[in-house]
Amino acid sequence: MSDEPNIAERIKQKLQAALAPISLAVIDESHRHAGHAHVIEHAAKAGKSGETHFNVKVVSESFRGKSPLARHRMVNEILQAEFADGVHALSIEAKAPGD
Repeated sequence: MSDEPNIAERIKQKLQAALAPISLAVIDESHRHAGHAHVIEHAAKAGKSGETHFNVKVVSESFRGKSPLARHRMVNEILQAEFADGVHALSIEAKAPGD
């Protein structure tokens, strides 16, 4: 068994390190997409199923003054390696404190 963290944990660790969020939730929603072609293809390549669809809810001072699009781009840039490792979809709720 590998000591490497799963993708959800990697997402959490990277967002914590880059954004120092006040609040962070990473929800694996892959089960809602089981049977979809891209999920089956990912399972065949990775030798495991799941870890393809996530919902991220993050509140960080880093987002203050930024547009929703800029916030999403920040998160997507931080998680480039996870997309390369099979994350297919990422739903993002990115807010500054008080939003």
